[in-house]
Amino acid sequence: MIKNKSSLFTLIALLLPLFAAMMSSSCSKSKSYAELLNDESYAVNSFLANYRVINSIPSDTVFEVGENAPYYRLNDEGTLYMQVLDPGTRTDKAVYDELIYFRFMRTNLSELWKTGEAIPEGNDVDMSIEPTSFRYQNFTMSSYTTYGTGIQEPLKYLGIDCRVNLVVKSQLGLTSEISAVVPFLYNLRYFRAQT
Repeated sequence: MIKNKSSLFTLIALLLPLFAAMMSSSCSKSKSYAELLNDESYAVNSFLANYRVINSIPSDTVFEVGENAPYYRLNDEGTLYMQVLDPGTRTDKAVYDELIYFRFMRTNLSELWKTGEAIPEGNDVDMSIEPTSFRYQNFTMSSYTTYGTGIQEPLKYLGIDCRVNLVVKSQLGLTSEISAVVPFLYNLRYFRAQT
């Protein structure tokens, strides 16, 4: 038991640096996966707050089109949202295992949320960079998961020559980046190999 006020102040003075050291070490630890997922949701919601969002796909799959079109939620989990810039040719759909090329630019939505700006990166502005590709809906091919499953979803509804903006949460993004829990906004355009 502390006998007087000066002993109490001495004890506090000795424990205060220890408490401060404990607090700083606990703050420097990395975030938990749950906290990263929470931050990802904030980043996506912050971006989508600037747009109309429709929580379902039109029953006739005729989407509003253009820069002012809404973002459509493509799945129940809310991990994928699509804005249709150009629907392409409705009758020209991808078929199973078809080789589909795509060009993209992507913007880190977490960075945009935290700093207010983010520089898009990708292969769409430099034509000297080869386009990337996947085999449509072929789950056995490594390309199906390499680029994430999200980028193939627009082709379920649109023609191969479509162009979309696609918000992709980490679970449906690049396999190598899933654990980083970073959502991206992709600007995508698809096409077949020229024959």
